[in-house]
Amino acid sequence: MIRATASMFTRSSLALAVLGLAAGLAQVSVAADATAPPGGTIAYAMYSLHWATYHTKEKKQECPDGFNDGPREQYKALFPKDGPKRSLLDTQLRREVDVWFATAAPDKFSFRYATGRTALGLNLDGKVGPNDFTSPDGEQGIDNQLYRVLGCINGFEDGGNNDYFDDLYFPKYRFDRIVILLSGVDSLVNSPHVQVTIARGLDPLLTDATGKQFIPGGTERIDFHSGAAFIRHLHGRIIDGVLTTEPEDVAIPWSSFGVPTYEYMRAARFRLQLTPKSAGGMLGGYTDIETFYVQTIKNHSTHDSSYGQLSQPSLYKALRHVADAYPDSSTGENTAVSSALLTKFVQVFVMPDAESKLVTFEPKHYLTPYKGTPFPRPPAEEAREAGVPASIAKAASN
Repeated sequence: MIRATASMFTRSSLALAVLGLAAGLAQVSVAADATAPPGGTIAYAMYSLHWATYHTKEKKQECPDGFNDGPREQYKALFPKDGPKRSLLDTQLRREVDVWFATAAPDKFSFRYATGRTALGLNLDGKVGPNDFTSPDGEQGIDNQLYRVLGCINGFEDGGNNDYFDDLYFPKYRFDRIVILLSGVDSLVNSPHVQVTIARGLDPLLTDATGKQFIPGGTERIDFHSGAAFIRHLHGRIIDGVLTTEPEDVAIPWSSFGVPTYEYMRAARFRLQLTPKSAGGMLGGYTDIETFYVQTIKNHSTHDSSYGQLSQPSLYKALRHVADAYPDSSTGENTAVSSALLTKFVQVFVMPDAESKLVTFEPKHYLTPYKGTPFPRPPAEEAREAGVPASIAKAASN
């Protein structure tokens, strides 16, 4: 009797121990999946987008010779007040031709490229090359030659003219409403296979009472009509709370003054720190030069660019100079430049019917890079008009 009671007590204790262990394991499992979004999906809407530039406090390391001159400074140098009398056609309109029909002809003005070995961005090619940067946190092999061009232009420094207007208008325009939908998410901490779908939303972002802080929990419909060509499906993974995606060509809607334009980035990939309420990080890839330039001049007129000392013709020539990827099949000249965008997102809910449609939606056609002006201007023509020596003008046409 005593032996039977002891045996029953032992079995009961073992059963309780097993149940306790199971409960403990269940709690561990729940804790591990605490960040798993309902249904394995979570969406974010972008509210901030800037080209990644890096500056020390005094900016002497990056721009030892100072910043570039803008349209007003260059205009005064080209057409001094004490010079010969000129017509409107020979001055202002002639300069606008240089803007809208930019060429790779030699620049009459010396361009100041950003120097130094530190820059923001991603290692796009998996290598460490002689022209690569090191990130502020020590990552080597950073590919961001666009920073060489933008780094010493006043409008692209933190809080500069371009940044200011992007912050002002980008979150407001519905045209710019970029939404990313993550599906197949096991956890926001670690998830080996995640589908990331880029689309354009149709609804305003939620803000606090000031209208300046974006808050999570808003809803977004998806534009399957005029915005269908922006939809892309990327494969990614989440490791230690950081989402990275595999390279894919993407088009990003971007309007600063109500002009419907976009950027085109080849082999683009996200690196985003995720939380249940927000996401932030970088989108890196090779930005198409022609698309970048036309987006810039359409959204920032000569008048507006003057505030940020951004000379559009000089910008184009500098872009062509630093381009480091995707050579043209006919000319061999590179058509894209390594680059990075700093971006911030806030969590949103995609409407259920749109969400189920979006994960499998394939547009009838995708957007492509801008092919350039239909009537290109010969570089030698610009060189002659700018007073460049004949030998150099001739070389520009070759």
